[in-house]
Amino acid sequence: MNPKVDLFFEKDTKWKKEYEQLRKIILRCGLSEEMKWMHPCYSFEGKNIILIHGFKEYCAVLFFKGSLLNDPDGILIQQTENVQAARQVRFTNARQIVKIAPVLQAYIYEAIEVEKAGLKVKLKKTSEFKIPGEFKNKLNENPALKKAFNTLTPGRQRAYLFYFSQPKQSKTRESRIEKYIPQILNGKGLND
Repeated sequence: MNPKVDLFFEKDTKWKKEYEQLRKIILRCGLSEEMKWMHPCYSFEGKNIILIHGFKEYCAVLFFKGSLLNDPDGILIQQTENVQAARQVRFTNARQIVKIAPVLQAYIYEAIEVEKAGLKVKLKKTSEFKIPGEFKNKLNENPALKKAFNTLTPGRQRAYLFYFSQPKQSKTRESRIEKYIPQILNGKGLND
């Protein structure tokens, strides 16, 4: 146990009992404990394995390379279609955690083996992501915009594509695109 992480577990939150159960299970697997991204993060030889976090409707553990794990029990959840590597296991009460503890430990040990083997998640290239039609039209109409977008880093390009693709209505997608054209032309990412 890391005393710096104790503060997280001492907070009176909706998921306090669940967090404590998850911590016990994870620490039994011999991982190092530290705070990262304001959440308890557990690593093996400096490589992130699993993170504990909570949401309004559930608490969860997140396997950083969960897409590489076998999932014979069908417990791993891909948060959104754009998440490539990470997978969650979600809980709504402590009883669920106690019931699944041996399975969860097996997944943690497999995640450690994935790191020992040096396995990497094969990430999709930016060119493999769908470009919303509204943005594709803007790129075709404006050569300077197309050039500026193509010179952005792949991560910045993906961030824009994800953000522009999210709305269901074309009008909202167009509005988002219009708002960020100046930023793209200035070589800036979505959050720069």
